[in-house]
Amino acid sequence: MSASNNVTRLLQAKKIAYEAFDLPAEKLGAAETARILDVPVHRVYKTIVITRERTGKPILAVIPGDHEVDLKALAAAVGEKKVRLPTEREAEKITGLQAGGISPLALLNRGFQILIDSASQAEALVHVSGGQRGLNIRLAPSDLIRVTQARVAPISHPVDLSL
Repeated sequence: MSASNNVTRLLQAKKIAYEAFDLPAEKLGAAETARILDVPVHRVYKTIVITRERTGKPILAVIPGDHEVDLKALAAAVGEKKVRLPTEREAEKITGLQAGGISPLALLNRGFQILIDSASQAEALVHVSGGQRGLNIRLAPSDLIRVTQARVAPISHPVDLSL
């Protein structure tokens, strides 16, 4: 079984059913993670850091692996005129986590507003980062939403990964 960390201890403490998977400890994209886990890429959710144009809490957008953030839809969902996608380095500085290991489960009570794409409602189980590279967590979207106190909104659109 996978190593224990703050995310797995949190899920155990809250009695949330999950399964942990070990992955290579390098930065993997959603498509590569899906291939390794042998699951459809739309079930592997990635966490995208978004900043506001004005001051305020950064946002974590949790979206399917075969989607990209719709910045206009996200801005509307959080009541902003404009939001922006920081660089990978900025995202790592904002979260304190390495890209590929950024997880809403690892950033609870850290001042992030968390939104999960409404596509999650069609899934029985989704995969998210376990808060470090090399650790993936599978759980019910309803549990992810409940533990992160996330809002559900249509914040992404599909992209063609075959290019």
